[in-house]
Amino acid sequence: MKIFKKLVFIFSLCIIAGACKTIPNAKVEDLKVSMNSPKTKAGEVDLQLDQFFGLGNFKKHNVDVFYYPKEDAVCLVYKYEFYTYYQFWDKKGMVKFINALKKYNEDYDAHNLQKNNKSQQKYGSIRGYLVWQQLSFTVQAKANVDVDLGYAFKNNAPYFTAYQRAAEYTDERARDNNRTSPNLSMFFTRAQAAALAEIFEQYINDDDLPGVSDEKYTPPAKNTIPKDVY
Repeated sequence: MKIFKKLVFIFSLCIIAGACKTIPNAKVEDLKVSMNSPKTKAGEVDLQLDQFFGLGNFKKHNVDVFYYPKEDAVCLVYKYEFYTYYQFWDKKGMVKFINALKKYNEDYDAHNLQKNNKSQQKYGSIRGYLVWQQLSFTVQAKANVDVDLGYAFKNNAPYFTAYQRAAEYTDERARDNNRTSPNLSMFFTRAQAAALAEIFEQYINDDDLPGVSDEKYTPPAKNTIPKDVY
């Protein structure tokens, strides 16, 4: 009898184990965009990037923004250290950006911004897609990329930040073509971040943005780097 109960117990465990194996793993839907897909100009925004190799003060850049309707993604195009970068955001990422900016504005108004090493990750992260290329005839590297949302202080002034983490491109046919993009922080004044948020809002539904204020900001002048007084 004891042997029979033991066999039943073992048989039950096998059934449970077999059932568990049939449950598929959750699939991560990474964003991918073809550079040959049709696109339309969505606007322009200003932001700041560090100088080459982190030397000197950061510098303002005017960034072109495009919309890719086939993939329903928005692309920021900028140049940094001799490369052209195409940073893509899907709808989920755009919503996170807008909600993160709302939280940043709340912390800013409440004087709740702290100078620490984790502030650039305070409002979460998004999964985007990055394409980078040095020249039109050189390797076009591409990979998914994580972008952290938060803030940082520069020259004692706070800036909303999108911290683009390093991305790895692996070419299965030629190892010499492998590329790694640099870690890079994008610094926005509140007005600059709001200008990008307004572009994002054109491609998402109101239902995707619960509790987001309708307040708009005027984009900054292109020949200045305005500081937020804090």
